[in-house]
Amino acid sequence: MRIITGKARGIKLNTLEGTATRPTAEVVKEGVFSAIQFELEGTKVLDLFAGSGQLGLEALSRGASTAVFVDCAADAVEIIKQNAKKTGLQAGARIIKCEYGEYIKNCSRLGESFDFIFVDPPYADRIAAEVAKRLFKAGLVNPCGVVICETDQADLEFPDEVEARLESKRVYRYGKTYVYILRSKAG
Repeated sequence: MRIITGKARGIKLNTLEGTATRPTAEVVKEGVFSAIQFELEGTKVLDLFAGSGQLGLEALSRGASTAVFVDCAADAVEIIKQNAKKTGLQAGARIIKCEYGEYIKNCSRLGESFDFIFVDPPYADRIAAEVAKRLFKAGLVNPCGVVICETDQADLEFPDEVEARLESKRVYRYGKTYVYILRSKAG
């Protein structure tokens, strides 16, 4: 697993041992960043269920101004810190050990919002659509913001309240992985 392009191009990232975390496959990451590559400069990014931090770090490497990494596992938080330092991208990184629901609630209270949000929960949890709903409801998605959900569900359905806020929804398939790119309407 490595940074594909940008300031930290080619740097190999540390990963967690065991099966508790499933890193995004290289082909999936390349596809996602090909779809958004010209939009990242100067943006605010949230990497929920961050694992090793590879999605947020890729965004920082490609020009995002800040990235918040959220994971509830202490070992994942430590790996993200190591990877941010290894890539030299730690200045734009804020790393938080927190359960995703608690983080969403806290952000909503503080009025924080993002241009790009990566949602990559464990596939077995089947919560990607629910997380997207909570992000939109809490106001964490900026106008014209993008939520990118990675799942193994081919038929992921988003609640009507999410669909009503979307300008567009695209689905990409990479083997058994599906990536839903949800673009919020302008203001």
